[in-house]
Amino acid sequence: MRTSVQREKVRFDSGGAQCAAWHYPSSNGACVVMAGGFGVTKEPGTDRFAERFARAGFGVLAFDYRHLGESGGLPRQVARVGEHLADWRAAIGRARSLPDVDPAAVAAWGFSLSGGHLLRVAAGDPALAAVVAQTPAVGGWAASRSATSHQTPGALLRLAATGIADAAGAVAGRAPRTVPLAAPPGQVGVLSTPDALEGARALDPDGRYGAWRQEIAARSALRFALYQPGRAARRVRCPVLVVVCEQDMAAYPPAAIRAAGRMPRAELLRVPGRHYAPFLEQHEQVVAAELDFLGRHLTGGAATAG
Repeated sequence: MRTSVQREKVRFDSGGAQCAAWHYPSSNGACVVMAGGFGVTKEPGTDRFAERFARAGFGVLAFDYRHLGESGGLPRQVARVGEHLADWRAAIGRARSLPDVDPAAVAAWGFSLSGGHLLRVAAGDPALAAVVAQTPAVGGWAASRSATSHQTPGALLRLAATGIADAAGAVAGRAPRTVPLAAPPGQVGVLSTPDALEGARALDPDGRYGAWRQEIAARSALRFALYQPGRAARRVRCPVLVVVCEQDMAAYPPAAIRAAGRMPRAELLRVPGRHYAPFLEQHEQVVAAELDFLGRHLTGGAATAG
């Protein structure tokens, strides 16, 4: 895809794998490290926001988790919590080493699962300057019940069976058995909420990102079903902007609001709409709020509109 701002491909090591990233140079000394949601690669997951940040003067390092997209790591289409968190730490370290970046002015941005990850990342990195957690998936039983209520019991059982079979196959060295990131109720997929089904339209409306595989190993779907990054909220000390969509069915809004309330320096932005509203009808409002937040906490003043 051609973009309207300059960027270059860079790589960095994480756990022995080479992660691929787009580096947009900084003109104000600050940098925003970015990654897409669950199973979403860097281009559909970050391009639209990264360009706006770059136009406002911020550097950006937008990366693929290992096993996904252009990053290394075998087997493919596998997501593991520990590896994701390690990839964030490695990406933030790479951003701090960039010659155009002040290491004290590095922030992190993520949505959905990545937004949840950032609570744990920030809790373990007191030097992180700021976090933008957009429609974050912070976990919890209420969130799981809300998401699975849109799926049929039979499809949930088939997803569980596929995940168990995939995990067993991994022990035997077989290739992953993948499932779609989203599927209509009654069909096997990670999510079947109405807004999850809008993912392709929101993230790739023109079909430009043909290399994005909208599937993930079934074993990974099972692992993340019990993941609760919101538990780290109390240990986060940096400024955090939590963006919540009030009709979100994929990431449970009350859980994200509670997590924001447990962080001493959190700011909460509530907007109407479903999970992907920040990519769709609420894009301008959300980008403006994120630029203002990043400007205040990274450069000491509001950012120029991107």
